Amino acid sequence: MKTFNDTLLKAARGEKTDQVPVWYMRQAGRSQPEYREIKEKYSLFEITHQPELGAYVTRLPVENYGVDAAILYKDIMSPLPAIGVKVDIKSGIGPVIDNPITSYKDIESLGEIDPENDVPYVLDTIKILTQEQLSVPLIGFAGAPFTLASYMIEGGPSKNYNKTKAFMYAEPKAWFALMDKLAEMTITYGRSQIKAGASAFQIFDSWVGALNVADYRYYIKPTMEKIFSELKKERVPLIMFGVGASHLAMEWHDLPLDVVGLDWRLPIREARQMGIKKPVQGNLDPAILLAPWEVIEEKAKAILDQGMESPGYIFNLGHGVFPEVKPETLKRLTSFIHEYSVSKNRG
Repeated sequence: MKTFNDTLLKAARGEKTDQVPVWYMRQAGRSQPEYREIKEKYSLFEITHQPELGAYVTRLPVENYGVDAAILYKDIMSPLPAIGVKVDIKSGIGPVIDNPITSYKDIESLGEIDPENDVPYVLDTIKILTQEQLSVPLIGFAGAPFTLASYMIEGGPSKNYNKTKAFMYAEPKAWFALMDKLAEMTITYGRSQIKAGASAFQIFDSWVGALNVADYRYYIKPTMEKIFSELKKERVPLIMFGVGASHLAMEWHDLPLDVVGLDWRLPIREARQMGIKKPVQGNLDPAILLAPWEVIEEKAKAILDQGMESPGYIFNLGHGVFPEVKPETLKRLTSFIHEYSVSKNRG
């Protein structure tokens, strides 16, 4: 029987650990040659619809890099078709939706998710991984309502989210109805992943940094409060992450979650000086992974030194791994994080 490495779960609870746990957003896929070989035959949706294949891709970075957690291989858009949103992942573009939301009527027509029937492949992937006795925690995840809504309203990726924000300001009744729909979907979807075996859960609000603090508090925070309050009952660590959202870090800290994820724009020490007492996750700029090793080591050491000033620290990137990053770089970085944190704790 494999020994279970629960370092990440301890850190997420704010407990002292012998070494700093590490995992990387988008560690499954993209930069791995084994994954690229699979992608020559299958699309992302095709991979996620084949549980054995999805489990294999999820497991790869644990075996190749020695990271302290696996992140379920799937996309934040996975649950949307179940509620009536047709999503197509287009190469070089991203998620594209050909029936964008334009009115309250469109929101009324959205359905509800039944994970066992609508996304059984996601749950089966989790079950395969837990039955195989994965040696590290499996992190399940979902996209947050604002980020999902931005795709649903814009019809695809956006640089400024003008349509989304215009809808939010001009149609508040419809906006809050959409938030409620997406909150219920996220709660049901999250619970099903945890029930299937996920031992931690992260919510990605990738694009919410487009909002200011006042708008976040009014239009988004009550929805996030509801989601985290419900998922908190499942008794697994809950992590929040967004990009370009340093100004919202204290808003997240107020929510009933366990770990505040930081991107590279906000230094960990500064976040704690702002008043963040909860465990933090982050936050090496992924672009640094393309620099010479000496630079990577120097930057990682500086982040570790700040992170280790308080218990409850998880090393991660400030966003996802780029396809150009070499697998050996991530393997070397993982070893360095473990070795450096152990030596510093002993010192």
